[in-house]
Amino acid sequence: MSVDKGDPRRPEARRDMPLLNERIRDRELRLIDEDGTQLGIVPTRDALNTAKEKGLDLFVVQPDANPPVAKIMDYGRFKFEQEKKNRETKRKHHIVDVKEIKMRYKIEEHDYQVKLRNAHKFLNDGDKIKVLTILRGREMQHKDMAMRLMHKFADELKEIALMDREPKMEGKSVLMILSPLKQPGSGKQSIDPSEQPTV
Repeated sequence: MSVDKGDPRRPEARRDMPLLNERIRDRELRLIDEDGTQLGIVPTRDALNTAKEKGLDLFVVQPDANPPVAKIMDYGRFKFEQEKKNRETKRKHHIVDVKEIKMRYKIEEHDYQVKLRNAHKFLNDGDKIKVLTILRGREMQHKDMAMRLMHKFADELKEIALMDREPKMEGKSVLMILSPLKQPGSGKQSIDPSEQPTV
């Protein structure tokens, strides 16, 4: 026997909708008016009528209370203000990501400049960068050239970056980590370097 999960008209589908106006099923509520004044326990029908007379909404702010607490308010404006606050909070709390930049030690000048521009962008956005110079086969004999490339790269970014980790051989790659000198916003949080996107 198959179970029908997709009917949006079922009560379960409306479970996450706000307890607003006619959706309120409780017989009585502890009512607060739009100015924050406690009006005591009143029948839900009377509370709805009061809200309608004022051209406002009745919104349950504490559904688990006994009886539930409802407030007369402009719900549309309330929701707009909440979304605005959430956007502001997200903007202020920049999450420091770790971006990855890969190069070959014999990189062409044009490609090198592209990598440098990407590094500038990431650092200016407040993110760390993990720089990898990959060596394959016989290229392992030229790891000193890879090291020089990494130091050159770091030196070109010294105005905006701090070396978190000096260039070091790891397997078949030379690895270096740079952090931004100036980090935008506040509430920064770093993540594991293994979770970064690749450039």
